[in-house]
Amino acid sequence: MRTAVFLLLIVWVAPSRAQTASDLESVLAPGAKVRKLADGFRFTEGPTADAEGNVYFTDQPNDRILKWDVKAGRLSTFLQPAGRANGMCFDRQWRLIACADETNALWRIDPTTRQVEVLAWQYEGRPLNGPNDVWVAPHGDLYFTDPYYQRPWWKHKEPPQPGQHVYRLSADGRSLTRVADDLEQPNGIIGSADGRTLYVADIRAGKTYAYDIRPDGSLANKRLFCSSGSDGMTLDEAGNLYLTGRGVLVFDRNGRHLGTIEVPERWTANVCFGGPDRKTLYITASAGLYAVELRHRGANPAK
Repeated sequence: MRTAVFLLLIVWVAPSRAQTASDLESVLAPGAKVRKLADGFRFTEGPTADAEGNVYFTDQPNDRILKWDVKAGRLSTFLQPAGRANGMCFDRQWRLIACADETNALWRIDPTTRQVEVLAWQYEGRPLNGPNDVWVAPHGDLYFTDPYYQRPWWKHKEPPQPGQHVYRLSADGRSLTRVADDLEQPNGIIGSADGRTLYVADIRAGKTYAYDIRPDGSLANKRLFCSSGSDGMTLDEAGNLYLTGRGVLVFDRNGRHLGTIEVPERWTANVCFGGPDRKTLYITASAGLYAVELRHRGANPAK
């Protein structure tokens, strides 16, 4: 079996504003420590929580989606093979949406039957580059990033699309539109619980932007949120944004860096809120799955 090699070319810009330990303590639960829940993976990604707070995540090189049962503290395989799934989220009907990297597609997976439905795989007659991360808006529209990272399981060696962009798939699945085309390499994506703001990390540029979501689903008023890129991201109900890369970087609603949650792995890929009360931050970091207790609930019930 050929060994998969993941190479990330990243411009990392360290936050420039000073912070204190008390800033980070404003989001951490009293006495909270990062805990390792499971390890032995090749590269973890795409965490998202179901209605009970159980966490689903991917081990992409091993082509599987795993489930962490939060009550039993037990790990199981949900789906394998799994389309080399990357970023994921649950929709409002609690169906699992997955960025199926192997086929450059966006999937919807029935959690009971494991039946897969392909939602999108091409734009203007060309295959997508490789959907990477996805967020579902309150009204059902799906927003996803489509960067290009050459994979060992692909036969093609060039990006199918003329650029790396952000797309919106309408709630009825009939309309796929390109909503942001001026980013270098969009990666992590998340939106506010009210569906009015979309955050997108441009990992190559080392920046994260905020956009207004218009009533028709298009984006407007692009603005710099912070000078830090990210692999994956999530939001809490207080408006704090959690970015990933070297640990978990926490920014308040105004883009001020509150501090970094240190994770003992070479790379932190993605984060989500889970658990029965949605106050536990679950972290996929290279070979491990980690968790830490926070003060605030996650802003998005499905991510």
